[in-house]
Amino acid sequence: MGEKIEGYVEHIIYRNQENGYTVMTVSTGADEVTCVGNLQEVSEGEYIEADGEYGVHPTYGPQFHAISVHVRIPQDAAALERYLGSGAIKGVGAALAARIMKHFGEDTLRIMEEEPERLAEVKGISERKAREIGEQVEEKSQMRNAMIFLSQYGVSLALGVKIYNQYQDNLYNVLRENPYRLADDIAGVGFRIADEIAAKVGIRPDSEFRIRSGLFYTLGQAAAEGHLCLPESVLMRRAGELLGGEVDQMEKYLMDLSIAGKIVVREEEQNGETVRLIYTSQAYFTELNTARMLTDLNIETNENEAEIEKRIRRIEKEDGIELDALQVDAVKAAARHGLFVLTGGPGTGKTTTINTMIRYFEMEKMSIALAAPTGRAAKRMTEATGYEASTIHRLLELSGVMDEGSSDVRFERNADNPLEQDVIIIDEMSMVDVYLMHSLLQAIVPGTRLILVGDRNQLPSVGPGSVLRDMIRSEVFPVVKLTTIFRQAQQSDIVVNAHRIHAGLPVKTDNKSRDFFFLKRDDIRVIQRVVLALVQEKMPKYVDAKIQDIQVLTPTRKGALGVESLNTILQTYLNPASPDKEEQETPRGIFRVGDKVMQIRNDYQLEWEVRGKHGITAQRGLGVFNGDMGIVKSIDHMQEILTVDYDEGKTVDYTFKQLDELELAYATTVHKAQGSEYPAVVIPLLGVPHMLRTRNLLYTAVTRAKKCVVLVGDHEVFQEMIDNQTEENRYTTLAQRIREIAAESGREGGL
Repeated sequence: MGEKIEGYVEHIIYRNQENGYTVMTVSTGADEVTCVGNLQEVSEGEYIEADGEYGVHPTYGPQFHAISVHVRIPQDAAALERYLGSGAIKGVGAALAARIMKHFGEDTLRIMEEEPERLAEVKGISERKAREIGEQVEEKSQMRNAMIFLSQYGVSLALGVKIYNQYQDNLYNVLRENPYRLADDIAGVGFRIADEIAAKVGIRPDSEFRIRSGLFYTLGQAAAEGHLCLPESVLMRRAGELLGGEVDQMEKYLMDLSIAGKIVVREEEQNGETVRLIYTSQAYFTELNTARMLTDLNIETNENEAEIEKRIRRIEKEDGIELDALQVDAVKAAARHGLFVLTGGPGTGKTTTINTMIRYFEMEKMSIALAAPTGRAAKRMTEATGYEASTIHRLLELSGVMDEGSSDVRFERNADNPLEQDVIIIDEMSMVDVYLMHSLLQAIVPGTRLILVGDRNQLPSVGPGSVLRDMIRSEVFPVVKLTTIFRQAQQSDIVVNAHRIHAGLPVKTDNKSRDFFFLKRDDIRVIQRVVLALVQEKMPKYVDAKIQDIQVLTPTRKGALGVESLNTILQTYLNPASPDKEEQETPRGIFRVGDKVMQIRNDYQLEWEVRGKHGITAQRGLGVFNGDMGIVKSIDHMQEILTVDYDEGKTVDYTFKQLDELELAYATTVHKAQGSEYPAVVIPLLGVPHMLRTRNLLYTAVTRAKKCVVLVGDHEVFQEMIDNQTEENRYTTLAQRIREIAAESGREGGL
């Protein structure tokens, strides 16, 4: 540390416009140095002084890592002419710079800063261009001053750039008066960062800004756990822990947030008691409008039941199938209702029922769209039905986010431009959160048939809400639950045991099965070695699949058998370091060409391409989503790009600064595997935290396997999970809203 360089910025090789990360060459007079760091405010041609340290990049050699940088506007005439002619000021080249210097001489800098309109005296500069040059000079000066001001409060350059871009000159007022606005206005700035800045600025711990922001942040954290609201008592307890002690006059602050339109407070009757529930306004109105739109779709048609029955029998005969009574009921309900829910576990004939519905609607000359929440689930739907299925995002034609820094998604298909199909069938509905459901419903007009298919016994969606369960719980919509395990499915112990797990019945673990095994081990290191051997040697041969298609599913992230430890071990042996493989170190660990990786958050701005022969782009779009899996195809250190190949032939280029959106995926949590199916699944079970020892987590894990599942670990943990039917409790009120709206419109009922 403590090294310094100074010189002219000759060339900016790369810059990330969002966070300011820059690679550039600096001419120090005697040498040319590659300089890297968060240097958004630096332009080509400027003279800089930078503090930092030298390092050696494994590919590109010596680099200077700048920690702080100061830009000096050159004072002597020759240096100033070089600066102006370098392109630092847009629209001013070498020839024009020479004319400016010739006209104003040593007074040039003062003229540009104080009297820029006089630049119009120079041949080739109009009054408009003179103003533009003056604005650029002023803006650069303002940004440098802002970075210096923010650095006093420990704000990094990358965050400083975001703050300056958001507030411009107003940032001084924001930081001095209410730095908690940063948490509301800037993506990536949560309450904790704003709180650190506020403490340095001198905001009191009992400031009303701090308490209101803390309350709102607590609701946001609850949404990350899947809740759409919190009971007032729970909110107060959590907010108190966050803010550091008891908070006086909490009612007042809740009222302030309510008056400001940021929250909604509702009183609900629960188990004979009146409970105050607190929602963010977005959560409340999303849930309310979702309930209203679902109820609007719940229209009964005038289809003749005898005619429906006749068509079903014709399809059975033509396709050589025989539906059971519940499957027939399901097809009839889909034909007679605008909204219908089909649920059931593995092997109960959901696919056959969907295929029969498709055939029925085709006979009616109706257009049909099939979709699922993830690319993998859509691919499975396509393979099962023979009809093209897409992700819900693609069906709705995702076009990005509403505003910079916002998480609100913009779809081309919406209330003003609805979907045109007569029938829409959505699979894996347990994965659909309330916000995606709301967007889907906005694009569907009453009269369109919406058929929702899923297994309510799986884990709920990663995002907020519990849409499928709440719809069924409301008892307003027609629902058919398939229960018969068909003969072909009975031959699979995966299917049979999944149903036994769901029913809380004992499961045979004598390993006489062909597709369901339990290896009893009680030593962590032994389990790690067994998991590795299964993935690397045993399972690929047994199920005739590639190593990368065998998935390890674990209940936890932390611990010796959690995602992070297992990924490190599996990467070491399945994709070891090699001189032939490029790799990149990140805060999450090393990524290497050939690694199996997963996107860990929804990124609606990330571009993907489908590339044809010779790398020519055949198709492109926006959006890579939480749980999407791919393989690292290449790493380009010069451009600082890591490329991932995803399902459906999609290729995504990540800048090195975006790699926090990826993690290794040789092992994933069960939650992340929702909607996916793998040829074989390996599940380590030892030392599982008690809160995760639940029946539906085990059921979800087992049902991810298509050909074989192997559990390795403690049989007592396995049995405890079967016995524990506690389900994740989410605070949602969609079922209540549906019942209320249905009662108002006279559409109570079901089948």
